[in-house]
Amino acid sequence: MIKTGRNYKLSTKIIILSFCSVLLVILVGGSVMVNKIAAIMEDEMGKRALAIARTMAQTPLIQENVQNSQGWLKIQPIAEKTRVATGAEYIVVVNMDGIRYSHPVADRIGKRFTGEDIFPSLSDQESVSSAKGVLGPSVRAFVPIKADEGTRQVGVVVVGILTPTFSGIYKSIRFEVYSVLFLCSVLGFLGSIFLAGRIKEALFKMEPAEIARLLEERTAIFQALGEGIIAIDSEYKITVANEAAKKILGTTDKLIGKSIRNVLKNSNLPRVLENGEPEFNQEKVINNTVIISNRIPVRVKGQVVGAVATFRDRTEIHRLAEELTGVKAFVEALRVQNHEHLNRLHTIAGLIQLKKYHDAMDYVFNVTEEQKNITSFLTRRIKDNSLAGLILGKYGRAKEIRADMIIDNNSSLARLPDKVDSNALVVIIGNILENAIEALKKYHSFPKKIYFSVSDKGGGLKITVEDSGPGIPEEIRDRIFDNGFSTKEEEGHGLGLYIVKEHVLAAGGSICVDSSSGQGTRFTITIPNRTDEQRGDDF
Repeated sequence: MIKTGRNYKLSTKIIILSFCSVLLVILVGGSVMVNKIAAIMEDEMGKRALAIARTMAQTPLIQENVQNSQGWLKIQPIAEKTRVATGAEYIVVVNMDGIRYSHPVADRIGKRFTGEDIFPSLSDQESVSSAKGVLGPSVRAFVPIKADEGTRQVGVVVVGILTPTFSGIYKSIRFEVYSVLFLCSVLGFLGSIFLAGRIKEALFKMEPAEIARLLEERTAIFQALGEGIIAIDSEYKITVANEAAKKILGTTDKLIGKSIRNVLKNSNLPRVLENGEPEFNQEKVINNTVIISNRIPVRVKGQVVGAVATFRDRTEIHRLAEELTGVKAFVEALRVQNHEHLNRLHTIAGLIQLKKYHDAMDYVFNVTEEQKNITSFLTRRIKDNSLAGLILGKYGRAKEIRADMIIDNNSSLARLPDKVDSNALVVIIGNILENAIEALKKYHSFPKKIYFSVSDKGGGLKITVEDSGPGIPEEIRDRIFDNGFSTKEEEGHGLGLYIVKEHVLAAGGSICVDSSSGQGTRFTITIPNRTDEQRGDDF
């Protein structure tokens, strides 16, 4: 299990992170906004102070009296009246020597002005500066006073206005700040919950540790599978490719992230992605290997977002089918033999109980002779033990359904054709005979007969199986060799004749089917004894 510190759920982490992010944005944004407001207000205060100072400097009474030693008596009332009316913190009028002619504190009148920022204004220049005094930070405007129609400077007007501080602005809008902060926090919290819910839903309500474990499990499963698996996304890029797929493709390169069109130029996965239709049990040749593949689209909420292909070497599938068919054939033979022996023992026991001892002896001799004859015939004529055992089992199976299986007296098989092995023949003959038995099993007309012949004379192998069953309906005759086609209702059928066809074609042979409604069916299989890959034209 992957651990991530404290065991918080993903939704909890998202809520905390989102809420803290919103809160941080509000605090930082609020601080920047308040500082910006303070800067704007300071600039406006400077312009306001400059306007008041200009007005005072242009007042004739001030221009005349700033040159007299007792002029402060007339200047002070005007300055104070203007200060109160405009809300300025102070209005100070000084002469060219820097002596104050007005001040909110009367004791400072007649004393020298302090501060080096007055020097530019004594040189006939307007200026605005910031200073921190006893009452707090302020902005000061300096405007020269000129007499004689502006040709001679006689003094300076200084107007000071307190500027708002960060804390001052915060205190003035504290209620609004708290209200906005609370509202944004609530909205941020609710938004965080909504966002966390949507993310969890998109992740199928799984935690990161669960997703990581699932991914590791999926990777392990994909790599352990014997079948090759390749998946692509909506942009045709490979997202999954296990080792079995690389082995079949004959590559060791990393495939994930590459376009399927570059890896497999004739791949049908893009077609499945585009039309959204699955394809099952499709044969394809890759690197001179015949594979059987299934391709299905991947859908999310009804939308095709990718496609997956699984594929396996056909020879492996056929090998497993052959093994299964061979085992089933021998098990069936044992079952039939056991059933027949039980019936015979019951018959013998009944005759003995009836004290028909001679009849019992005759029955034993007859049964023994029949079994001996068929066994001896097969062992002499059919040199392959697996095939002989299969035919013997099907012979007993036919008797079980009250059908006569006639084995042609001229049947013989001394050696197998070059392109067919014992397992392949077991599959071919076993499936054809089983189809004949199944046809007669459902058929209630008598007599029920199966004719079987196998011969390796004439430079090849010829197999004939004929039954007296109902025949194959005309509408399905062209489909009996299709992969997955079956007339049986149970699941798991539909491969028998398809595999027969594949084996016969692989050996360069052909199959001829002759069937008439109500008159039975005959299968004739011909396999030449040659090494070339020629195939019949009956398909």
